[in-house]
Amino acid sequence: MSLASNIAVNTRILTAHVAAGAAAVEPLQVEIIAPDAWDRRASAFDGICQEQLCAYAQARWPGVVLEPLIFSRDGQTVGGALVMIQPLPLGLASIALTKWGPILADNADSGADRLMGQMVDHITQAYAKERGMMVTIMAKTAPGDTNADFQRLMAKGYVKGQGVRFPNRYVVDVRLDDETRMARFGQKWRYHLRKSFKAGLSFERAGPEQLDRFMVLYNAMSDRKQFPDYSAIDSLDSFLAMPGGTARPELFFVTHEGETVAGAVIFTAGHTAAYLYGATNDDALDLRAGYFLHWHIIRWLRDNTEAKVYDLGGTDGFQGLHQFKSGMVGEGGYIAPIPPMANYAISLRARFWGALAYEARAFATKTRDGMEHLKRKIMRKLRRA
Repeated sequence: MSLASNIAVNTRILTAHVAAGAAAVEPLQVEIIAPDAWDRRASAFDGICQEQLCAYAQARWPGVVLEPLIFSRDGQTVGGALVMIQPLPLGLASIALTKWGPILADNADSGADRLMGQMVDHITQAYAKERGMMVTIMAKTAPGDTNADFQRLMAKGYVKGQGVRFPNRYVVDVRLDDETRMARFGQKWRYHLRKSFKAGLSFERAGPEQLDRFMVLYNAMSDRKQFPDYSAIDSLDSFLAMPGGTARPELFFVTHEGETVAGAVIFTAGHTAAYLYGATNDDALDLRAGYFLHWHIIRWLRDNTEAKVYDLGGTDGFQGLHQFKSGMVGEGGYIAPIPPMANYAISLRARFWGALAYEARAFATKTRDGMEHLKRKIMRKLRRA
């Protein structure tokens, strides 16, 4: 049975397992819906992000079963969560993962904290307590020293799990006017940006039909730099095939004398825009095309979307990326870590095998990264010889 049909036959209204606690707390209605329907509805949520879209997850994680949950109150949609179910080998156990969720339809809802708690309670009850899975929730990054979403999970009995090796995310405020935004960049970043204005560069937004144009640039850059690519670049075909009016990403390019020198794929829906992929050619560095590109993306997001911030992603430990992204953030945004995973399991079997699966994945990733580091070190020595 296909994944889509598996989801379709499970489309139904579920019993809300959220304990009312206080009489004033209204229960939520919960429904599993089909992937396409989820992507259409969730695209309008303030909290939507690429990790919560089926079009992305189906291509990125082809081995998982997707269960998109819609939460409603008095007939009005208030939030949702894309739950990805990963069966472990030999049927030993299953992990139910929600990455950067649950998400709210309206971030300004007066009961936002309560709603988030109710959605977490349902996921915990339905997947850990009733279906015997390990539930893993990965909270989004947030400004400040304390991540409220992660702390909520800890208060509900979740256990701190593994984190990513380089957790910091670089987030830019896109609501500032041009003069204020320019002043908030780091001094060196601002210097390079002003240099780019004199380089004869042009900025353009392109439609999804120009994906091949981006991929030519991306593949040439990958061949030139010889960096290992563990990204979800293969998901772009299905991601950009989303219909208009949804959370389909946008393509942007910078040209110089008719030649494409830089490009980017940007997630623009909801309150958090995100840098997904970028590519440059050999001339881009001297032209400072990256500075020019991001300056215009920030302005486009401000003028054409509901985005409040622009998530530049992480650095994978590359110092050059840290300097570029931290300079762009400057004093107009924030740098904060993605919290570690939060895990919950009632079943001893799910707890044991789920933890072992995460340990095995961490070991494999560490081994892979170590081999790549050794390879780069050898290549540098050979070039010097």
